[in-house]
Amino acid sequence: MSLKTGKVTVTTENIFPVIRQWLYSDQDIFIRELVSNCCDAVAKFKRLVELGQAEASEDEKYSINVIYDDVNKTIAFEDNGIGMTAEEIDKYINQIAFSGAMDFVTKYQEQSTDKAGIIGHFGLGFYSAFMVADGGTIIALKLSDEAKEIFNGSKIREILRKYCSFVPTEIYFTDVEADRKAAEAEEKRRKEKEEKGEEYVAPDNTPKALNDPSPLWAKKPSECTEEEYKQFYHNVFPDMRDPLFWIHLNMDYPFNLQGILYFPKTDNVYQSLEGRIKIYNHQVFVADNIEEIIPDFLFLLKGCLDCSDLPLNVSRSALQQDEYVKKLSSHIIKKVSDKLNEVFKNDRASFEKYWSDISVFVKYGMMKDEKFYEKTKDICLFKLNGGGFATLSELTEGKDTIRYTTDPIAQAAYISMAEKDGFKVIILDEELDNNFISFLEYKYQNFKFKRVDSELSGTEGDTEVKDKLTDLFRVALGNDKLEVSVMGLGKDTMPAFIRETEEARRMAEMREQFEKMRTGSEDDPYKDLDSMFPIKEDLVINTDSELISKLEAMKELGTKDEEVNRLAQHVFDQAKLAHGSLDSEGLKRFLEYNSKLLEKTIE
Repeated sequence: MSLKTGKVTVTTENIFPVIRQWLYSDQDIFIRELVSNCCDAVAKFKRLVELGQAEASEDEKYSINVIYDDVNKTIAFEDNGIGMTAEEIDKYINQIAFSGAMDFVTKYQEQSTDKAGIIGHFGLGFYSAFMVADGGTIIALKLSDEAKEIFNGSKIREILRKYCSFVPTEIYFTDVEADRKAAEAEEKRRKEKEEKGEEYVAPDNTPKALNDPSPLWAKKPSECTEEEYKQFYHNVFPDMRDPLFWIHLNMDYPFNLQGILYFPKTDNVYQSLEGRIKIYNHQVFVADNIEEIIPDFLFLLKGCLDCSDLPLNVSRSALQQDEYVKKLSSHIIKKVSDKLNEVFKNDRASFEKYWSDISVFVKYGMMKDEKFYEKTKDICLFKLNGGGFATLSELTEGKDTIRYTTDPIAQAAYISMAEKDGFKVIILDEELDNNFISFLEYKYQNFKFKRVDSELSGTEGDTEVKDKLTDLFRVALGNDKLEVSVMGLGKDTMPAFIRETEEARRMAEMREQFEKMRTGSEDDPYKDLDSMFPIKEDLVINTDSELISKLEAMKELGTKDEEVNRLAQHVFDQAKLAHGSLDSEGLKRFLEYNSKLLEKTIE
């Protein structure tokens, strides 16, 4: 059998519709790609000048001009970088996927190993233009009928600012029709001023670049002032408040990475995470929040990262999966955790001041990433009731339990008892905290978190007293299943408390979550939550309380059951109120009876 060789022929009429539909999912990408090509042309020319293979005047000002003509529906991209010969056009444009930028770097790598400034990696950037052009040239694109409906002067300016705010060559945008109308309006104003004999002052029409070719992240940290960091933050992000602190990344080993990550002031209010960390490639915007580089817990930060070695696909909008990206992500996480440790160790007072804004970020990160957990576990803070903060090691010193409150005002009586027992009570009132303490208990097997109402210390009452008070309160409350305990808790505290074990409290929270999943149907797996997650709490009667002694005496002396029951109900309502579990009906009942008691006192 004989073998034959040949060439595959691709017809442009067939291939470009495929490119249009497949290559670029975003219709505005072509502007970024062509501006990038212009930047490459400028960078190549500068390199040749440095190598003595091209000449340029000493005051040469490199720039890119983007010109939109609304009348003719064209967009032109011009630069004063290196040009292309007919042979190069055939090589780099007519042959799809042949990279002109990389061919240039290869050609001159023996003379210069510095690749900085060369943006292009793939020979397909130019072909993005065919998404919107009926016919494209190196200089100008004529918009298709579909594109005419999408692109206008304002839209193009917006796209340039989105993708090209920091490209390394100045960009000037001209909207031909808008500028013509503005010139006519200005001329009319000039004539009106002259007719009135008023002085006419011409406006400053000096062209202004749309971009900043030297973003702050491209400088060395030692060259940047605190004010410059804050100003850059406000320029990039719509936040009126100053950031708390920041990390300036500027390295060429083990990664070519530059950028600034800011810790914003949030007050732990959950906000949209969209567009908070912007990824750049040679100062050209790639995308927001690329998870392969930035894990989701770091999206709580804001900032810009520029990595020129990213293994991007042809549209530069997604990453290829490889070890480089994983190592880069780990390195960024390490830098963030190092910065947190630095602030904690060098200025703990400031770290504590920042904690209310960064605590959710740190806790979430500890649960999401093992390496981040290892680096931050010793600097994670807990807010103390009454003020101040403590680390985990400071809380567990000599203790096997950590007492906490979810509501320091409502649970004040419980807090007081815990503090008398020598505990530092911490405040856990964030949505994340329930999962976080379970996570820490999994990591540390030698201590447990217990809410202040889960345990009460005192002298256990005898069985006879317990039986009497159990009968009294069950009858008064109409609940023959009420769990009652009796303890001597001291004369200077409340007559009764609600005790809910930590296990029961967490089960109750699980019940709340399942209640949201109920459908109400006959086959609803969550219809019988009462048996799945029974409410477990008991009433602890303080036998040291004078009020309890009075209540017992009233019962012994044969006081009307109505009065005894009403006072017992009031004691129970007060305990529920202090526990934070008194419902609206109970609160109304408590306040009404309390008013009657006050009236009797006045009498």
